[in-house]
Amino acid sequence: DSSSHRARDDDAFVSDDAKRALRLAAVVVIDDVARGAREPPSAAPNAARGGGERERERNADEWGSLGRVCAVLGSQWGDEGKGKLVDILAREYDVVARCQGGANAGHTIYDDDGKKYALHLVPSGILNKNAMCVVGNGVVVHLPGMFEEIDALLKVGVDARGRMMVSDRAHLLFDLHKEIDGLREAELSGNKIGTTKRGIGPAYASKATRNGLRLGDIRDQAKFAEGLRILAADAAARFDNFEYDVEAEIERYKGIAERIEPFIADTVDYVNTAHKNGKRILVEGANATMLDLDFGTYPFVTSSNPALGGVCNGLGLAPRKFETVIGVAKAYTTRVGSGPYPTELHGEVADKLRELGFEYGTTTGRPRRIGWLDMVALNYANLINGFTHINLTKLDVLDQMEEIKIGVAYKLPNGQVTTAFPSDISTLEKVEVVYETYPGWMSDISKCRTWDELPENAKKYVLRVEELAEVECRYIGVGPGRDAMVVKP
Repeated sequence: DSSSHRARDDDAFVSDDAKRALRLAAVVVIDDVARGAREPPSAAPNAARGGGERERERNADEWGSLGRVCAVLGSQWGDEGKGKLVDILAREYDVVARCQGGANAGHTIYDDDGKKYALHLVPSGILNKNAMCVVGNGVVVHLPGMFEEIDALLKVGVDARGRMMVSDRAHLLFDLHKEIDGLREAELSGNKIGTTKRGIGPAYASKATRNGLRLGDIRDQAKFAEGLRILAADAAARFDNFEYDVEAEIERYKGIAERIEPFIADTVDYVNTAHKNGKRILVEGANATMLDLDFGTYPFVTSSNPALGGVCNGLGLAPRKFETVIGVAKAYTTRVGSGPYPTELHGEVADKLRELGFEYGTTTGRPRRIGWLDMVALNYANLINGFTHINLTKLDVLDQMEEIKIGVAYKLPNGQVTTAFPSDISTLEKVEVVYETYPGWMSDISKCRTWDELPENAKKYVLRVEELAEVECRYIGVGPGRDAMVVKP
């Protein structure tokens, strides 16, 4: 899930310090009830089991042809299924990095045995034992939660030690930020934001007002304690009901400081040295462009920049180094929490798609709002990010739909028809969507593994999306497992 300020929702060249900086972030909760991915009761594990290697053999040349630096970005309102593609690609890359957001971002992935992992902070590359996972400077990190996740990974045999590092420039998210998040939400009464209440917005606010604490500050306990007291005093002055034992928290973080030390690294130097030495770098986007703080449906957005500019800033990796930018888009759309949503569906069709797609938030468990594919929004995201490919996910969820619609334009309140995405949310809430309607294929495509195996109507749908986007829909998701991916020739 994307949270929101108002949305809701190596190797030889690694220094000893960097190698020690590995035991950080895993936000892994392995739960047998998938919250974020489509999971027909018993089909998902069977689909995943053994599928990874079959998929890898089938598409090895394709993945090898992608750029040395590749970003996988959400193009809608989050929950597009980025984790699956990243999980597939992570086996082909030397470095897998997160660059923005926090534990508000949830990805569900499967290993080759069908075991499910709900990841929130840890990069999806954690299942690739040969990859170095990097949590960049643009991420806000809640250290206690991170260690809970590291421990959860260890219990199921996934050891992050020696394979993960966190930027010394990354800002820390404290329990006080979570408390502030809830208090701000309560103030809004009937106009609630719909935040995940994980403290993401307040943590970024501390960063912007320049009184936040960075991971590197934890090495100086006196400086750290002083900074945390200032944060707590500011919150107490702002909220009457703010309760927070700052001295107990300072004491708690003394132990955390010892445990986190091996994970702290200069990740800006690391990723740029990796690039210089010919390593392949995969960047895993969190949240999505339509929730971008600048480009999304403000103020119903997340608190960071999930678009490509935020990727560069959140890792310290120059724009010219990105060779491949893959935009991930569902074959329909979903959104969690408040905010305008032009193609939103209600009633029987929405309920049917929600159940077929198992559309409930990975992070929150909340039912997602459902809508048809919105090409105005998708093209806007492409304009900002410059996608080289589109990964169209969950096409199989549409298997039982007799007809399928695509939103291709907006009719504004003044009668003008536009394909430009409005910045004003009051206008966006009043637009009338111009739709194209296509016949469904009414057949199960979850076993399809090649383009030729897809029904003709499914191909026509994909080709029309491609035509409207002017970007190739190269990768087509037809199920939850790694193997359930069609690469368009």
